[in-house]
Amino acid sequence: MAAEEEAGQSMQSDGANGPVEARRKKPHQGWKCMPFILANETFEKAASFGVAANLTTYLVKRFNIGQLEATNITNIFFATLNFTPLLGAFISDSYLGRFKTLAYGCFATLLGILGVTMTASLPALRPAICNQTSQSGGQCNSPSTLQLSVLYLSLGLLTIGGGAIRPCSLPFGVDQFDQTDEKSRKGLNSYYNWYYSTSTAALIFSMTILIYIQTNISWAIGFGISTFFMSFAIIIFFVGARLYVHVPPEGSIFSGIAQVFVASLKKRRLKLPCPHDINQQELMLYNPPTGGNRIFRLPLTSQFRFLNKGAIMREGDTNNDSSAKNSSELCSIQKIEEVKCLIRIVPICFSAILCFVAMAQQFTFIILQAFTMDCHLGPHFEIPAGSVTSISLIVLTVFIPIYDQIMVPLARKFTGLEGGITLLQRQGVGLVISPISMVVAGLVEHKRRNSALSNGGVSPMTVLWLAPQLVLMGIAEAFIAVGQIEFYNKQFPEHMQTLAGSLLFCAVAGANYLSTVLVKITRKVTARHGHTSWLTDNINNGKLDYYYYFVGALGVLNLFYFLICSHYYQYKAMSLYAEESIKSHAKEEAATDIKIDTDAPRK
Repeated sequence: MAAEEEAGQSMQSDGANGPVEARRKKPHQGWKCMPFILANETFEKAASFGVAANLTTYLVKRFNIGQLEATNITNIFFATLNFTPLLGAFISDSYLGRFKTLAYGCFATLLGILGVTMTASLPALRPAICNQTSQSGGQCNSPSTLQLSVLYLSLGLLTIGGGAIRPCSLPFGVDQFDQTDEKSRKGLNSYYNWYYSTSTAALIFSMTILIYIQTNISWAIGFGISTFFMSFAIIIFFVGARLYVHVPPEGSIFSGIAQVFVASLKKRRLKLPCPHDINQQELMLYNPPTGGNRIFRLPLTSQFRFLNKGAIMREGDTNNDSSAKNSSELCSIQKIEEVKCLIRIVPICFSAILCFVAMAQQFTFIILQAFTMDCHLGPHFEIPAGSVTSISLIVLTVFIPIYDQIMVPLARKFTGLEGGITLLQRQGVGLVISPISMVVAGLVEHKRRNSALSNGGVSPMTVLWLAPQLVLMGIAEAFIAVGQIEFYNKQFPEHMQTLAGSLLFCAVAGANYLSTVLVKITRKVTARHGHTSWLTDNINNGKLDYYYYFVGALGVLNLFYFLICSHYYQYKAMSLYAEESIKSHAKEEAATDIKIDTDAPRK
């Protein structure tokens, strides 16, 4: 807090120099801050995912909730958890800043995990334990209103905390590095590697050890460990507070987006100058020096040219210093091109939703399948049903370095591209593999169900039969999810990086909501005329394999949609000095009084 007051005093004393100068008053500590930030992220991830990853099992086994209802609750929870980062990014950029948003998010997560721990520890906050025979017969006691209220309140706090932490954690670490210094930039590259490595390690720990403790030893102890981890994450985060650089909120980007559309609408009847020569048109539109926290100037493009009208200068639109009198009537080319970047990206974002629908099955139906299979590895060890999905995460972790170190250099020899293939091609590969994984899942489920029906409801098949589809899902995720992260970081304007960080979560949220809708529609439609629904509380009585094929067919249609969007997509254009070093930018733009971005996270 003292650091924030110091920053605030610097801003007041420097006046016109604004928040960038305020930040420079306090030196960047770089790697001195990383142990605190990385530890906070790692323990928070292990704590929160230690609750979320095994939620379906907990709802079925300890809250006596039906399998399909538990599946829908889990889908809605994950959807909301992944949607709230968009709201968290808005609050952080507009009002609180990243440090305060992270702090409030950590406390909200702690309260949420503590609430779930209480439901597992206190008999009054959960229904009586029901044996498997009674559960399959539907004779278990349902949770009371109080018990459900405490559970849903706890899950709500977890979503609030996740919405605050997810979009801010990575950029807050980036804030601690001075990107105008070459040594600091090298440290920033290492920070990205460590950030993703420690986060993945935390997820694997949660999906294996924590889930094993919850399922085989005690739910209360398992959730209690998560509570301890979250408490430790908060303590270590505040221990490093005196070292942090605090970037003040710079205002929401959404207002700027609205201004572009309003200005273009108001000038819709005006004619653009030099309509057939975009270079000449750029010279005649409003194009002041890029102030604030930017590095790259975006040149005018002809796509979505109706927005260009917002930069037409009429008499009286500018002040004596050439600034715009009303930003809702005159917008710069830079602001217009930033909005165009967003418009181009959104359709690509939608294409990921159906791919993530397939991945959402990892935390719902695959766990229900594991309940009815042989989970033993040897005579003494049994794999918890919730840990089976860690196969996909392990494959993702192993495949990424193989892709970077082997596949990319090999592809580079043929394509000549630095990344081996383009950003859109990488996503396309994931969209091809995703429906294939659903077909494999359907074939395995057909075999599992027949085996279970022939053996009294429990299949003698080993749970490792689920590994092939999980391996394919892990590879698909390496292409589509990691590909989209890279795509957003490189295609979003620099000052929209917080929004870019939340957009992937929004796609995952959309997938979870869509998955819930698909389950309800499929259950209702397939149960017509007295038929047994494809999706039932007892999956041995349904046709889950048909549902998997249905999701795979949607994935094929989604692939065609993606190909159409990719055909019309234009990669972000930048000025000619865009590939020069940041130091070169500083020297060149200092002559034109353009402030250099020391805040925007860069990958």
